[in-house]
Order: sequence, then structure tokens, then C-alpha cells
Amino acid sequence: MATEAKSRKRPSEDDGGSRKKKKKKVRQDEGDLDAEAGLNLAFARMDGQLLADYIAQKTTRFGTDLSTVELSDLYISGNAIKDTTSWEKPRSMENLPEFMEAFAEDAKKLEGAPKAKGSPHTIIVTGAGLRAANLVRSVRKFQTKDSPVGKLFAKHFKVEEQVKFLKNHRTGVAVGTPQRLIDLIENDALLTGEVKRIIVDASHIDQKKRGIMDMRETLMPLVKLLTRKELNDRYTDPDQPLDLIFY
Repeated sequence: MATEAKSRKRPSEDDGGSRKKKKKKVRQDEGDLDAEAGLNLAFARMDGQLLADYIAQKTTRFGTDLSTVELSDLYISGNAIKDTTSWEKPRSMENLPEFMEAFAEDAKKLEGAPKAKGSPHTIIVTGAGLRAANLVRSVRKFQTKDSPVGKLFAKHFKVEEQVKFLKNHRTGVAVGTPQRLIDLIENDALLTGEVKRIIVDASHIDQKKRGIMDMRETLMPLVKLLTRKELNDRYTDPDQPLDLIFY
């Protein structure tokens, strides 16, 4: 009987131990969420493969309506993602221009723009219109009289207005939300042939501690944008390289 009693106790002790481990994991994740700074600090430590695994897990979680083949089409290789773990400063909005300069082959060219209209060299992708508007202000140091920062997000702007802007203006740096960027590409207004880098505003979190990859409505359009053939084929192409960067 004593042996039987012990055997009944062990599962409860084991269960309790597993619950403690789960709590510890949650605490570690929560520790990365700096609500005051509005940053998820975990992304600063992730190299390309860790980011690829993280995105794949999130895509599987949110893409429950997709088949295995459809999910595989949304996979981003670790080799496609530029390693920025050497950057030691906070990945704040204020530090974004310096970060861009640090990982550009020629920082001076960030102030210019390709000759073709609607053809930026840099696309910054973020999760919400208000955040996008703030990012536009933060990267204005790169705009010139002939090359304004492109505002390619849904808040306060209609697709038709942005199509007109892109078809009539050169722009070096464009800031947008995933679905609106997709819409503008499919409208043949946003041209991607001259894009040198795509920067995902990954570290930013809102008041509810959610980032662009924490919500289905932003994560799924994001991976669909990043895995478009005209972009995906270039991440590892030495002849026409395109840097995929998570900030």
C-alpha cells in the first residue's frame, strides 16, 4: 500500500515540476519585453537561423487554414536573413537611422534615390499606421527635396493616392504596412527591382506588448510580402542582392 501511495504521489510531483518549468519560460519571455521602451529585446540576440525558426513557428501557429504546401511556400531560409546581432544599441526608433547606416554598404547612398519613380532602395515594414507615421519622421534625414520618404501605409491614405505618388515621385526610403505594400506592388506602382534592403520593424511592441509578428493580421501579410518571388529570389542572389533585415 505504501508503494502504491508513493506511485500516486510521483505524477503530481512531476506535474508540479513541469508547471514550474513552464512558468520559468514565460518569465524569461516576459523579461525580454521592455514595455517602457516599447521593445522586445529578444530580436537583438537572434541570428538568421533563429529568426527563420521563430517566423516559421509563428506562421504555423497563425496559418491554421493553410495546407502544408502553402505553409512551405511561406518559409524564409535562415540564409536569407542578414545577421545584425553585432548591433549593441537599443533597437529604438531614434536609433534606426544609425542602424541603417551601420548595415548599408555605402551609408551616403541612403540619401539618394534610384532614377525610376516609385522604386525605393529601402523599404521599412511595420505593423500599424501610427507606428509607420512615426518611423517616417525618424528617417527623414535620408530624404531630399527630390526624394521624399514614401508613406505607404493605410492610416489616412488611400491606395489611389499612394499609387499616384509613386508613379510621379522618386523615393529612396519607403515606410509601409505589409498588406498595403503588397497592394501597391500588385498595382505596379511600387517597383522592387532597385530595392537593396527590407527592414522589418520587429523589436517594436505596443502597449499590449505585441509586435508585428505577434498578431495574425500583421504576421501573415508580412510573410506573404517577404516571400514574394521577386523578393525571395534575391535574398541569396550574389548578382542582385537584397538584404532582409530584422530590426
